[in-house]
Parts: sequence; C-alpha cells; structure tokens
Amino acid sequence: MKKIQFNKNSIVRRYLFLMGVFIGAFLLLAGILLYSFNELNEEYTSKNSQLEKKERLVQEMEAAFIQAFMDIRGYFAYGTEGLKKNALKQEPQILNSMKQLAEMEEDYQDQAFLNKVDDFREYYFIDVLPVTLEEYEKGNIEAVKATANGGATKKIEAIKTEINEYNKAVNDQIDANFNELKKIQTYVQIVFVAFVLVFLIVLLRITRLMFSEIARPLAGFALAANEIAYGREAVIEVEKDRNDELGVLSIAFNRMLEGIQENEQNLLAQNEELVAQQDELHAQQLELQEALEFVKNNEQKLSNRNELINKLANSLDKQEVLESAVLNMCPIIGAEKGIIAFIEDSTYASYGISTGGVKQFRDNLLFSGVIDRLKMERKPFATKRQAMEEEKGFHTGNLLSFDLYIPIFLSGKKLIAVMAFSRYDAPFDSRDMEEYEAMAKNVGIAMEKINIYQASEEARRLNQEILDTIQEGIQLVNTEGEILQVNKKFCELFGCQEKLQGLTGCSWTEWIVLLADTIEEADDFIHFLKSEVASQEKYPSNEVQFIYRNKEGKVFKVYCEGLFDGSTKLGTIFVHRNITKEFEVDRIKSEFVSTVSHELRTPLASILGFTELMLNRELKLDRQKKYLSTIHDEAGRLTDLINDFLDIQRMESGKQEYEKKQLAVLPIIKKVIELQKVQSEKHELALEFLGGLDIVIGDAGKLEQALTNLIHNAIKYSPEGGKVGVVVFEKDGQVNIEIQDEGLGIPPEAIDRLFEKFYRVDNSDRRAIGGTGLGLAIVKEIIQDHGGEIRVKSQFGKGSTFTISLPVSDCQTDLA
Repeated sequence: MKKIQFNKNSIVRRYLFLMGVFIGAFLLLAGILLYSFNELNEEYTSKNSQLEKKERLVQEMEAAFIQAFMDIRGYFAYGTEGLKKNALKQEPQILNSMKQLAEMEEDYQDQAFLNKVDDFREYYFIDVLPVTLEEYEKGNIEAVKATANGGATKKIEAIKTEINEYNKAVNDQIDANFNELKKIQTYVQIVFVAFVLVFLIVLLRITRLMFSEIARPLAGFALAANEIAYGREAVIEVEKDRNDELGVLSIAFNRMLEGIQENEQNLLAQNEELVAQQDELHAQQLELQEALEFVKNNEQKLSNRNELINKLANSLDKQEVLESAVLNMCPIIGAEKGIIAFIEDSTYASYGISTGGVKQFRDNLLFSGVIDRLKMERKPFATKRQAMEEEKGFHTGNLLSFDLYIPIFLSGKKLIAVMAFSRYDAPFDSRDMEEYEAMAKNVGIAMEKINIYQASEEARRLNQEILDTIQEGIQLVNTEGEILQVNKKFCELFGCQEKLQGLTGCSWTEWIVLLADTIEEADDFIHFLKSEVASQEKYPSNEVQFIYRNKEGKVFKVYCEGLFDGSTKLGTIFVHRNITKEFEVDRIKSEFVSTVSHELRTPLASILGFTELMLNRELKLDRQKKYLSTIHDEAGRLTDLINDFLDIQRMESGKQEYEKKQLAVLPIIKKVIELQKVQSEKHELALEFLGGLDIVIGDAGKLEQALTNLIHNAIKYSPEGGKVGVVVFEKDGQVNIEIQDEGLGIPPEAIDRLFEKFYRVDNSDRRAIGGTGLGLAIVKEIIQDHGGEIRVKSQFGKGSTFTISLPVSDCQTDLA
C-alpha cells in the first residue's frame, strides 16, 4: 500500500510567484550588469579619448618645434625667407596646443610639462631666435654660432627629450587605462558567470520544488490509479489543510475510489448473480442442443422419408426404387446395413453388404424360415444374435447384432420381397414396427405401380409395334389436337423418322407446322384436319377423306375416324395412305389409253381409208399396190404395237421365254444398223469396235429387238439428222455397247423415270414425237434378263448416250 504526502500550498500561485520572482530578479540583475558594463565602457572611452587627445597635442607641439628648428636651420643654411616665416608661424600653433593641453590639465605633471614647454617657447621664440636672426641678417655668423654653442642647442635637445618623455607618459596612461578596462571586463564576466550560475541554481531549486510538489504527487496518483485498475488497494493521504489543486484532486480521487469500490461491490454481486444465471443458461443451452440434435435427427429422418416417398411416388424404375428404399430406410431405422431382395426373381438392392453377403442372404432366404414367419405373421420382426467375425470390425469382445426383417406384400396379399436391416448398438424398438410396416407398404404400392406401368408400357409397345407394321401412316390426336400416338410409317411419310418418340405429346401448333412444311397447298389440308378434330359427328370409315400431295410429288389420301366413348369424343384417328403408285397408275392408264388410242387409231384410220378407196373406186393396178403396201405397213405397225404390249405383259408376268446361247453381238448390231439406215437418209449410222470380246450368252432375237429400239430412238429423237454412233468394247468382263446420238437430249428430271412403262418424255413443246412409252421398258427387261444393265447419259439439247453392258462369255465352243 502506497502512502503519499502533500503540502497545503497553492501550486498555481506558488508557481506564478516563483517564476515572477525568478524572472524579475533575472531581468534586474541583467539590467544592472548591462548598465555597469555600459558605464565602464563610456568611462574608459572618455578617458582614453582625452589621453589620446593629449598625445595628439603633444605630438603637434613636438612637430611644431621640430618644424621651427628645421626651418630656421634651413634659413641659416640657404637664406630662404620663406623658411624663416614658416618657422615663426609655428609659435602660434604651439601656443594653441599648449592652451588646449592646459584645458585638459589633470595633475602636476601636466602643469610642469606645460611650464617647461612654455619656458622653452619664450626662450627660443622671444629670447634667442630674434637675436640670432638679427645677427644672421647682419652677417654675424659667429654670433649665431656662439648662440647655438652657448646652450641653445642643448635646450632644444632637452625640450625634445621632455616632450618625448611626456608623450611616453601619456602612452603609458593609455596602456594603463586599457589594462584597467580589461581587468574590469574580466571582473564583469566573472560576475556574469556567477549570476548565471546563481540563476541556474535558483531554477534548479524551483524545478526541484515543482517536482516535489507536483510531479511526485502526480506519479503517486498514477501509481494509485494503476493499483486500483489492477484491483489492488491504494490509499492516498492528503494533508487536511492543503487546499491546492492536488489537494482537491486527491479528495476527488478518494471519492472516486470510494465510488469505484462501492460499484465494484455492486458489480461483484451482480456478477455472482450473472454467473448463476449463466449456469442456468448453460444448462438450458445443453437442453436446447440436445433438443436441436433430436430435431436434426428427426429432420434427417424426415428428409430421408420424403426422399423415399418421392422416389416411390415418381420413379417407375424398379431398381432405382429398390436402391432408394434400402438407402433411405437405413438412416431412418438406424441400421448400418440393409438389403431388399425379391423372392421369385434375382432382383435386389443392398447397402453396406458385400457381394458375398448378398449371395449368402439370397441363398439362405428360402430355407431360413424367415419367409415362412413373415407369411404367417404378416408383420416385421427382429432377432438378436452374436455378430460374426467379419461384422465385428475392430471389436475384439462379444458384439450383438440385431436384425430386422420387414415383409413387402403385393396388393396386401402376396409376399414378393423381404427387407432386412442390421445394427449393433441397440435393439429395434417394438414401438417403431408399425412405422416400418407402413414404409414397407409404400414400397409394395410402388412395386405394384411399377408392375402396372410395365404392363401398360408392354401393352403400349405392343400396340405401337402393331401400328408400326401397318403400311399406312397412323396418327391419333385428342380433341385438343395434341398427338397421342403415331406409327413409324407416319414419320416416314413426313420425313421425321428421328422424331417418332418426340411426336407423342406434340401440340396441334407444333405438328401442324411440321406437316405444313412438307405439303403443297397446305391450307386446305390443315382446314380439313382442324374441322375433323373439332367435329363431334360419327362417320363411317373411309367416308371422310382428303387427298393431298407433298413437296416430293407423292400423293396421299387421309381418312379419319372419330374415337367415341359413348357419345363423348375421345379423339380422332387419321390414316395417311401413300397412293402415289395408284395415282400414277391411274395417270399412266389414262395416258396409255390416250396413247394406245392414238397409236391404234392412226394405222387403223389409214387401213380403213385405203380399203374403202379400194372397195369403192376403180383404181389402177399400181395405185392398188401402193395402197396395199401402205395397208401392209400400217398393219405391221399395229402388229409391232400389239407385240410390244404382249412382250411387256409376258416380261412382267415372268412368262417371257428366251432362247439363249453363246453369240457375238457385232453381227447383230451390224444387221440392226443396216435395217435402220433404210428409214432415214439424214442420219449417219456408224459402228466402231474398240477391241476385246463381243461374245455373250443371250437370245439373238431379243437382243436385236433391244438394239433396234435404242438405235430407232436415237434416230427418232434426232429429227435434224446427224451422227448415230454405235461403239462396242470390252471392259471389266463386260461387253459394252454405247448408242450415241446428237439429238434432242433428255431433260434431267426425266432420266430417272425413263425406263418406266408408258413413261414418255414430254416433248410437246419442241417436237410432237409419238410413242407408247414401252420401248425402253422392254429394253431394260431384256437386258436385265440377260444379266446385264443399261445406263443413260444425256445433255439436254446436245444428245444422249445409252450404254448396254452384258457379261462376256469366253467359251468358244458354242459359237453360233
């Protein structure tokens, strides 16, 4: 405990008094010193100036005397009158200096010196010099010499000596005055230093006093405050009669200390109360933590339960449902491992169980009695057993394992699967069995739902497969126009095979745009579909139909049938049938009838006309022959036409017979060329054989017919004439026959259909070239029946090249 003593004086007043006294004394003494130093300097300066003036006057007198002596001597030597006058002028100057010096007279030495100088002046200028000058001017040099030798010279030397001595005395006084000044300055400096030391001592004393009076008490305050801050006791003792600032501060500090101590007591009391409350809160916190942990566990269980229910409700994947069931039920039940296994199939899902454990469980399931007990009790049950070695982990002692078996019934009757869970820390609570049984029922319901879904899906797939086998596009839409089902043919018809699955559920707006993009004049088609979807009337099958054409030129007929449940319409079935071939056959039939009519009517008309002429008129013989020849030709033309019809009919029916044998094609070609040359004089028919074999196995007549058709076409479709070349060569085991012309050429869009029956290139805008459209079809049939092929290249307006390729026969023994 620290004890601190205080005086009772006022710190501020005392400090002001001491500092005032200190500063006043310092200023007073400093002024005295400065004044004394100044007076000393002035006295010294005055005295020194007076001495210097004496010295200067003595020097002037000495100079005047010397000047007079020197001038008089010069006058005696040279007789210069100016020198005499100048010498006489020195006396007043000497008197003036003597007067000034007399005014500065201070002691008897000065008076004695002035008397001596004045005596000599009278002697020299009054007594001696006038007499001597008179004698000199008289020429009495001897008298002058006698005067000089009679003592004048000695007196002159004596006065010089006197002046020098006096001047020296003055100089000594000046030096003494200077030395005295130095001595006094030394004393003053000593006094000044002593003055400074005294004031330093006084300042030190004041500082010490302030330290003892202020700093030390303040340090005591700081120490006491620090002691109090650290909770230790501290007493500040103050004299009762001390009324200065520190005294007031000490009283306030003690009051504050008392207040702090009182507050500390209160705080300690409050702290004890708070500690008690904290202990209570800590206990409540522990309870809350336990409750929170319990809530978290329940939340986790609820989350797992929700996930399980969500998976059971939304998933149709059997394996996914099983895995979700065992994975989510393990944390709900608090089991370390679990398995769900079906009885009648190998389906299962497990958690925390090895593959060997799963196999062991499944192998023993039918023979362990678990299934029999579950079937009999129809509710979960638990067992207790010693854990196996592989289940103990790091446990070395006995470890109990608690197993829980839960049945899963289908429709509440048939036991289809068993769930088994194991845990080691605690037995299963019998109060939770109802909860486990409820979860198992949910799993059973999910399995039943999946079975229904699978059956439904199987039926849907079967239905889809049936629809896909139909060669017509089937489209089922509901009353909102949304597609419910389509088959593959529908997708093929509209070029969307890859969207078969995606079309199901497609809205009216989506699929109608898809179809409209592929159909010509789609507005009528869409209007038809829309009216049929919205219609509530029942129509007999095929009564309502619509024919449309897609952008590829294919023709479709769509007919619809409404699906009704009683009087409620469920949807509409649209059947899209590709009738392109039928449509084309109808068109071809129409064209065939027109062509045949035209081709038959022309020769028949000629035959009828010429026969009527021959029957009704008397004709000359040559004209009769001409008409008969024409009738014969037209009859032959009819025969050829009929033969073409019969040939194509036999070929299509497979009844065409060939007499094939090994033969050379060059002779056949030459024969055809010779026959065709007769028909046109404007064409140049040329045969070119490039080498190789020309031997094939074939029917000579049919090959001749095919070559005749091709060369005849080359001539017919070259109405302006030109070269018709036939090039024969062997390449890659094929006898190639190229028939080239420089005629009209074939439009690119007609080339692919050139070998179709009754197809005729539309050349009505250029040349009205007739034909049945069977020639090239017959040629193709003949060539294909001979194992060959026919190709065509054409440049529209510049001619065409037909190429026949027939397999080469290298056997020479059967040559015809």
